[in-house]
Amino acid sequence: MTYDIDSFYAGLVEHGLIIPTGVKGGYGRGAVFEDILRRFDDLVGRISEPDGAEEVLFPPILPRALLDEVTYMTRFPQLAGSVHSFFGNEAKARELSARVNDGERWEDLLDMTEVMLAPAACYPVYPTFSGLLPAPGRLLTLLGWVYRHEPSDEPTRLQSFRMREFIRMGRPDDVVAWRDAWLQRGLALLKGLGLQAQSDLAADPFFGRAGKMLAANQLDQRLKFEILVPVISLDKPTAICSFNWHQDYFTSKFRIRNADESVAHTACLGFGMERVTLALIKTHGFDPERWPADVRAQLWP
Repeated sequence: MTYDIDSFYAGLVEHGLIIPTGVKGGYGRGAVFEDILRRFDDLVGRISEPDGAEEVLFPPILPRALLDEVTYMTRFPQLAGSVHSFFGNEAKARELSARVNDGERWEDLLDMTEVMLAPAACYPVYPTFSGLLPAPGRLLTLLGWVYRHEPSDEPTRLQSFRMREFIRMGRPDDVVAWRDAWLQRGLALLKGLGLQAQSDLAADPFFGRAGKMLAANQLDQRLKFEILVPVISLDKPTAICSFNWHQDYFTSKFRIRNADESVAHTACLGFGMERVTLALIKTHGFDPERWPADVRAQLWP
């Protein structure tokens, strides 16, 4: 198998799996692509059903105040997407229209709204659980759209994508054990679909020199793992699933406590749905009808 970004992208387009829009990292998804993605999500759902996770859903926007509270703009300003709108009078509206028609810049005529695009599917969950958790803790799951400003022609590097996340809240030992168990479950799941999956320690893309220290600390404490699969490179495989132990980062900010009043910990795992889909396509080919029978049996039972 060869790994070439341009030929892989061209094949995805040729087979109608993705639809170019002129936006880097913002292509459309064809019917077959979406079917693969939904089938994988269904498989995850069947495997995780015995866990009894509560299903929730949030829109792809967040209160600006929430991202301020979790210091997102300090740690990841390069990834943020801020929603701005027009609040002016008729004269300003005419000026805006004239600038647009003349091909001039017009962003200074807009102002910030109270919302930002969601950079992580799990963020809206934490404020809703302020207070005491039940004795066993909580386990939630959601499928959400995520935005990160990383424009790229590389097909696995998307600005807008979906994450299937599971969020565990509870005692530190229980949370870490849950994360570690899911790391093994995730590896088994992806290997069972014929993917060359491997796990490794990882760090988030914190910004600047201070971010390098945060990333080093994250690695030292083994807070984040990723599952990697070759999609566009054999030497630099693509992360398609991540596992994060936040310790008390979110629970201390939102006053989430265990039943015994101790500060709870949280962890989350996230499957990058488009990346998993692309990994399956790269591994097995552009036509799912010709995929191995054992893989099809799992995705199309």
